[in-house]
Amino acid sequence: MNLDFSDEQKQLRDQVRRFLGENCPPSVVRNILEGEPDHDAGLYRGLAELGVLGAAIPEEYGGVGLGHLELCVVAEELGRVLAPVPVASSIYLTAECLMQAGSEEQKSEWLPRLAAGEAIGCFALNEGRGRMRAEKVSARFENGKLTGVKAPVADGAIADVAIVAAREAEGVTLCLVDLKADGVSREALESIDPTRAQTRLSFDGVPASRIGGAGDGWHIASQVMDRAAILIGFEQLGGADRALEMARDYALERMAFGRQIGSFQAIKHMLADMYVSATLARSNCYYGAWALATSAAELPVAAATARVSATTAFQHCAKNNIQTHGGMGFTWEYDCHLYYRRSNALALALGSLSTWESLLIERMSAGNVDAAA
Repeated sequence: MNLDFSDEQKQLRDQVRRFLGENCPPSVVRNILEGEPDHDAGLYRGLAELGVLGAAIPEEYGGVGLGHLELCVVAEELGRVLAPVPVASSIYLTAECLMQAGSEEQKSEWLPRLAAGEAIGCFALNEGRGRMRAEKVSARFENGKLTGVKAPVADGAIADVAIVAAREAEGVTLCLVDLKADGVSREALESIDPTRAQTRLSFDGVPASRIGGAGDGWHIASQVMDRAAILIGFEQLGGADRALEMARDYALERMAFGRQIGSFQAIKHMLADMYVSATLARSNCYYGAWALATSAAELPVAAATARVSATTAFQHCAKNNIQTHGGMGFTWEYDCHLYYRRSNALALALGSLSTWESLLIERMSAGNVDAAA
């Protein structure tokens, strides 16, 4: 098993890194925080023109048809610069769900638009606090109409289409909804990271079409969430690496008592701990990438493992980056808080860390029972 990217994939990484270095400096992220629109539309168009959005979408649906390994490479670079674009909602979740369970008509209508950046998608699963379970779904899908409330929904304010989990008869069904239809209302929610804006979506008898079979929604959603967990794990990995680099660079240039602060034992230990957590996350994310690209039977465990380790690493590195910078790290002028914000936002993006820890335990326990049997 080769758990490294190919030379071609590394070239793609370098190309995307150059593009983002030129088009997504920290000032772009700050513009969103200071009251600009919820995402950088110009950057999103540029990513579409570069072929990034369609990396894993088949060519017959307007994509580039590379694969999920290439999308993992892209995700890591987006995470490094905290790109304020709805790639996770639109590509990791919406496009992935359509590719996994959408009808030919749904794929033909929406995948080309998502790949070209002409439409933005969102994935509306949550209904309030706590771990989301099938029995908590209260939105209803009856006679082709959707009624209910979903919150929080990432990028719901800017999305053109939503995939919504709703109750149909005794099961949960996924519905495809055009958010420009009558009966849809949106309300912005406060978030620690406005560059990943959260929204409350309300539906009042909105026309919707079913994705997959009636009552199959929770199973489909779980599979899509596992796949997205690995991709978001790579975003977290990129953010953790960049936070570590920022802390290292500051420790080498900041002087105290006539010495670089990086020469002090406390700072050395802090940086070493950050490196260990980021390296552990990388190994787990690479394993997840292999499982994602091959649709391996180990995918559910690999996804939960990547999610837990990447979430822990990004939060750890973002927090200790602030500590390394000392009093300056808490100020608006320094970029440390940008990574701290994103680390906490992504920690809840697909469910909390404790939720994924529980899933990991449940899945590993189930695997041990199966092996024993």
